[in-house]
Amino acid sequence: MSRKRVVVAGLGDVGLLTAIRLAPHADVVGISVKPGLLSGQELGVRLARPDDWARDYWIPFDRFRRLDGVRTVQAELTGLDLDGRAVLARDRDGTTITEPYDALVISTGVSNGFWRRTTLQSAAEVGARLYADHEQLGVAKSVIVVGGGAAAVSSAVNLATTWPDKQVDLYFPGERPLGEYHPRIWERVRARTAQLGIGLHPGHRALIPDSFTGEEITSDPVRWSTGQGPAVAEAVLWAIGRVRPNTGWLPPDLLDEHGYVRVTPELWVPGHREVFAVGDVAATDPLRSSARNRGDALAARNIRAALAGRPLRSFRPPTRRWGSLVGIQPDGLEVFFPNGHAFRFPPWAVERVVMPWVVRWGMYRGVRENRPFG
Repeated sequence: MSRKRVVVAGLGDVGLLTAIRLAPHADVVGISVKPGLLSGQELGVRLARPDDWARDYWIPFDRFRRLDGVRTVQAELTGLDLDGRAVLARDRDGTTITEPYDALVISTGVSNGFWRRTTLQSAAEVGARLYADHEQLGVAKSVIVVGGGAAAVSSAVNLATTWPDKQVDLYFPGERPLGEYHPRIWERVRARTAQLGIGLHPGHRALIPDSFTGEEITSDPVRWSTGQGPAVAEAVLWAIGRVRPNTGWLPPDLLDEHGYVRVTPELWVPGHREVFAVGDVAATDPLRSSARNRGDALAARNIRAALAGRPLRSFRPPTRRWGSLVGIQPDGLEVFFPNGHAFRFPPWAVERVVMPWVVRWGMYRGVRENRPFG
């Protein structure tokens, strides 16, 4: 019996893991606008310590052992032929690419600010932007972070940790940030912001300029719809959660009213049993939590089951977000649970156990060392 062909559209955090899980069981083709994994995780570490961040989150595809049998295509997705079961794309030279499939995984994620974009980029272009953002924030004597989610909080904490002499202020619209997390988690993080001297400004909802794209770190005064006077800093980091699903290449009838891919609890697209969606692009629940919580494992399992005619399993989303908030720090890695409690891995455990064994072998099934881009 010939192996089935699975196309994974989008090789970000979740798409990559799904492809890795499917690789031993099918002929997998992965399509990505980047030449490697460019994670959307840990924005704060990315901005404050780009070398450390790139080591774990900006990785060439050929370093992943389980991708050895996967054909990766760097191209921009342009369309989907559901009747013909083919994905359409365009490479950097403008050449049209057609990839047929027996099963399709839609894992194109979302765009969000300057750190999650759908543009075709070379490794050199990604690296240049990575260090330009770091240098722009590094030379600024004062930084405003606008937003109340995990990306904003992580950015404020990491910037203040790396540059203790820099004035960092966090402005957010509610009474507290991290509204999708257990209140106990914010209490713990707030203690750290106090130690770092981060200014906290609740009840500030930003007026978004007409020219705002979210793709730049700005320096203009920030004005508020909630009545406060303008806030001024040498650099303004916008982390306001204005996400846009990367679904412009898909037929509109696959999407909900917000542009996300409609899915059943089994992660397949209604009316198309050979098409699945997982990650931030999939409308599983209000938190779109198949982007975490092992949604990749369920998607891969259900695709194999669907191709073999076996029953599928359902995704059960959690009610609160959880996980690491500020990334690996000099004193280790703190992981928060849905009930608000936390566990801290000491630095030695992060270096010798968590990253090499839990992440590189447990999650990714093996990552080769010291193989740079190019």
